[in-house]
Parts: sequence; structure tokens; C-alpha cells
Amino acid sequence: MIKVDALSRMYGHLTAVDNVSFEIGAGEIVGLLGHNGAGKTTIMKVLTGYLEPTEGTILIDGRDIGREREAVQQVIGYLPENDPLYTEMTVIDYLDYAAALHGIVPGERLQRIQDAIHKTALAAKAGDIIATLSRGYRQRVGVAQAILHNPKLLILDEPTNGLDPTQVQQMRDLIRSLAKHATVILSTHILHEVQAICDRVIIIRNGRKALDATMQELRAGKRLLVSVDAAPEQALAHFNALSAVQSVAHLSTQDAGYCGYRYVLELGNQSELSETAAMVAAQVISAGWKLYALQPESHDLETIFDEISSNKKH
Repeated sequence: MIKVDALSRMYGHLTAVDNVSFEIGAGEIVGLLGHNGAGKTTIMKVLTGYLEPTEGTILIDGRDIGREREAVQQVIGYLPENDPLYTEMTVIDYLDYAAALHGIVPGERLQRIQDAIHKTALAAKAGDIIATLSRGYRQRVGVAQAILHNPKLLILDEPTNGLDPTQVQQMRDLIRSLAKHATVILSTHILHEVQAICDRVIIIRNGRKALDATMQELRAGKRLLVSVDAAPEQALAHFNALSAVQSVAHLSTQDAGYCGYRYVLELGNQSELSETAAMVAAQVISAGWKLYALQPESHDLETIFDEISSNKKH
């Protein structure tokens, strides 16, 4: 459904997104995580065609957004952060206006609006002025406009921002329902939302992809955290040479070299943590490095996110 290859986006001399690549299959619900300023919203704006990439290519539904932007946008539904609405309009008038912008012909417009209102449970508010609605209902109106044209890809930027607990649960249920008919990318900094809704998580840190894993993979705990005094130029090749290790990522360099360089080792499905840990320790000793820490990665997404997000650039 989506293939992003070596995506970068510059604002003058500032690099907002730096060489990010990933693929998302049809029907997946993917959480795009990162602190404010990490690059999430920029990625979403590039995916939707509102910004052009500085470098890289994006294929959505088999089409290159750089060459066929309008065709790609026709299969995308987008809910921006702080959903911009015409608050002086009624819900149904706003949706009629949005349907026209989506290019839905008048003969189909009423049915599409009714379908969107039904899916978002807005029937009781259809005749209300948007300005009189609660935050939760305004978010529903934003989602309704995003699904009017039956998109194959739904991109939601902070859809639960500012909602109370009841409204959050209602939004979760709505997203799950919509995912039966579309691929969903959910951008948020609320980890519980990702754990409750998503099949997979992509974490962005300082404009770069720091993690891409399914929730099942994270829960399975097939990852080892290793701290040694060897720089990436040496360590990555050594760890990758281990048969049980599928991939290696450098996480951070600690202050004053106290805990050395930190790496996360992704293990194969058949690999045993204890056996692989012994292999890693032996590799470190054989290389003559100092081993500061060697432990399984926590299964908790919050711990993983904090570990990645708090790392310092070096």
C-alpha cells in the first residue's frame, strides 16, 4: 500500500526528516510516534502531498506521489492536528462542502454524507452548528470529512488530542472500525493509544527512524540491549556477524563514556535470548571490548520509547 524510500525534507538548513524508509501493507494500523518536533507531522504532510520531499520517493497504492499527486490524494483521507473546521457551519453543511472539495458528484453526495455520519455516530448532531460541539464531536466531524470519499489510506494526526477518557475510548472504537476498510496511520505522542489500537509502531527521533516493529514483536521480547566501549564502526559488523542476530541498531553514546555505546540487537524468531546473550558476551570478550550491560529489552512500549527518545545526538 505504501512504500517510502530514503525520504528527507529540509526547511532551509534545518533537516526535519532525514533518510526515512518504511513500507506499510494494506489494512495495517500503524502508529507513528515521536516527541513534538521529531518529524511526525512533516512526514504526514509529505505523505498527503501537502509538502514535497527534498529527497526520496513515495509510492501509495502503486503511484508515485511526486508524479501523480492528485491521483494519490484521491485515495487518502487526512485528519490534521487541531482539526481545522468551519465552525459557523452546521455539521451536514460542512460535510456537503467537504464532499464537493473531494470531487464527489452531487448525485452521490447525500449517500456518502449519510454513510460518514453513520460511521462516526454524528446523526444526533448533524444539524448542529460546529461551534457548539464538544471537542470529541468536532474530532468526529474531522474524521467524517476524511472518509467521505472512501479512502484506501487514512492518516490521522493526534486524533485523541484534548479528548476526555470517554471520548478517547469512542475514538479508539471508531478507528478500529474504519481500519476494516482502509490502511490507517495514526500519529500521536500518547503511547497508550498505540498499544490499544495499532498493529505496528514506527518511532521517529530527530527526523530519523529509530524503530520499526510490530506490537507482537515488541511483546515477544526478541531484542537484546548491549552497552560496550566499541564505536558503531567496529561493533555493528561484529554483532551482525552473529547467526542469531537479524539486525543491529546503534541507540546512543552516554555522557563521558560511562556506559559506552548502546546497541539494540534484533534476534531471529528461533533464537533463544539466553543462548544469544552468551554468544554476544563471548563476541565482546573476543574483541577485547568492555561490556557494561547486556539485558533483554523491556516488553513495555513506554520504556522502549523513553529509551529511544532520550538518547542524545553525537
